[in-house]
Amino acid sequence: MKLRKGTTKSILDSAIDAALLAVEIYNKPRTTFRSEAYISMMIIAWTRLFHAYFNYTIGDKYYYKRKGSNRYELIDGEKKTWDLSTCIAKYGTSLKEPVKKNLDFFIKLRNKIEHRHIDKKELDILIFGECQSLLYNFENTLIKIFGNDYALNESLVYSLQLSHLRTKEQLIASKTALSKDLKNIVNYIEKYRSGLADHVFSSQEYSIKLLQIPKISNTKRSDLAVEFVRWDELSTNDQEAYQKVTALIKDKRLSIEAANVGKLKPSDVVKSVNDAIPNSSFKMTTHTYLWKLLKIRPSVNADDPFDTNTEYCHYDEVHDDYVYRDAWPDLIILLLESERKSVKDIHTAYSEGEEWDISSLLNELNP
Repeated sequence: MKLRKGTTKSILDSAIDAALLAVEIYNKPRTTFRSEAYISMMIIAWTRLFHAYFNYTIGDKYYYKRKGSNRYELIDGEKKTWDLSTCIAKYGTSLKEPVKKNLDFFIKLRNKIEHRHIDKKELDILIFGECQSLLYNFENTLIKIFGNDYALNESLVYSLQLSHLRTKEQLIASKTALSKDLKNIVNYIEKYRSGLADHVFSSQEYSIKLLQIPKISNTKRSDLAVEFVRWDELSTNDQEAYQKVTALIKDKRLSIEAANVGKLKPSDVVKSVNDAIPNSSFKMTTHTYLWKLLKIRPSVNADDPFDTNTEYCHYDEVHDDYVYRDAWPDLIILLLESERKSVKDIHTAYSEGEEWDISSLLNELNP
């Protein structure tokens, strides 16, 4: 569709500008706020793309209304527009599941990085695949709605890569120096990925996995230096050859939520504690109070059920419940045997609305 001047075209132009600015920021070699800025600008780009679509299809009606009223909510005198999550829901089934999961990943990640100071580049490397798909999906959706005239690909090129990659030792040293804020975000990323179905995680629309192999022999002088090959366009033989190559260097995927071998139910935790400390009076209620005090896992119906302390607890999406690692009853036993806290202390603290810091508690138990 060819848009004339008007509100829809103005909104769409701002969506495209936001996406191009996101790429420009990301590809600048000296950028230190790379992923954070890219994510923020791409969220704006996606939101405005949907606003342009809604403005074209339903008119000037993509605003929140007050509860029980036909009047719109106002912020500083302006009508409050639908945020990206609402836009996705209103757009409906036109978005594939991997595209939705990619967007959901970044919406939640954006909310986390807004309130944290991150000064490491590990985040850039860790989420590169999701970042590439976020842009790839944006352009595909843009073209699907408004046509090829609005494609971005003529404006973009591949960013250059330096030849010296970090050694394994440097990576290990860097990971040990991760800030607490970055560790929280890395935990979120790992938990989100581990909760995805295999077909979503493997989809190029959720995360593009790139394998850079120099084109050395049998290349013509007129060949492109870089070619992006779509998986679904490869022959069966080429797909098999690719699988053999990636099997050698394949990243380890964290798959802990669905594999419950060695995991404990709450009743198992209570039994382990009572077996180790007879007459401890440690009941299921005490267990519930304790994981709430130490924020080991979220409460029922939480927005993000995967927001657990993975050292001790994991969410099992298949069964919609939580399972615990051996480290959790071990910590409880150590806590009670040390007499730092008693069952009575746990009940009293919970009834008084206290919150315990697990790091401080561990320091007390392991001076």
